[in-house]
Amino acid sequence: AALARLIVEAAAEAVASRGRFTLGLSGGSLVELLARELPPALSAAPGADPARWLVAFCDERLVPHEHPDSTYGAYRVRR
Repeated sequence: AALARLIVEAAAEAVASRGRFTLGLSGGSLVELLARELPPALSAAPGADPARWLVAFCDERLVPHEHPDSTYGAYRVRR
């Protein structure tokens, strides 16, 4: 929960000062943690505006999105 709050606070600050927030996401246990904790943190901070986020998926493997090792695919399944 603390990580989600830090992300949302940084996002709100970036959106207010630069109009956008850039975030790189890795996979692993982070996927489940953010799927659970980020939505409530965002609800508590409307200034974070996810529509103003640029999200990059950090993955050392080059696999299709449907592949079980795909970081993008892991986040997509959790939405």
